[in-house]
Amino acid sequence: MNVSRETEARLEQYEDLLRHWNSRINLIAPSTVSDIRQRHIEDCLQLARICPASKGTWLDIGSGGGLPGLILAIAKADSDLKFTLIESDQRKATFLRTVVRELALTNCRVIAKRIEGVEPLNTDYISARALAPLPRLMAYLDHHLSKDGQAWLMKGQQWQTEIEDARADWTFTCEAFPSETQQGAAILKISGLSHG
Repeated sequence: MNVSRETEARLEQYEDLLRHWNSRINLIAPSTVSDIRQRHIEDCLQLARICPASKGTWLDIGSGGGLPGLILAIAKADSDLKFTLIESDQRKATFLRTVVRELALTNCRVIAKRIEGVEPLNTDYISARALAPLPRLMAYLDHHLSKDGQAWLMKGQQWQTEIEDARADWTFTCEAFPSETQQGAAILKISGLSHG
């Protein structure tokens, strides 16, 4: 993704912080540290490119090392989107707050609680990457997504099976975008969510 000089500088700063903190707390798999840019940053930037959102509220659940939440907040720093990152692990939340502060991401805040323990945020957009199977994610989406909201979920190679499993208890519209960085993976756009 072509990004501005300021965005590129922030992405590089984020990568440095992620590399530094990952030696102390497990933010990403150690086997992927040598390929942070392609495996993690570019992977998340494709979501920023696919989703045209430029205003409203965006919730990233189970943010961990800030993927994709912080990458989206960096890529869309000049938009009117306001990002909230939920991460229950206090050490990871501290990392996220450090990045938000050091990169001066005024469009982003961190909540250090369990997803279901946060009052419904009625948000316009929700994202998640490598958090849980789709059937488990649905309750989180139902809790926090506005009636007309969209969820953008980064899923691995089993995404089609996960959709089928989720349809047993939920009704929703789903559009799949093939991943440009991982063979067989997809980014799912989910909307019109209702139980049953």
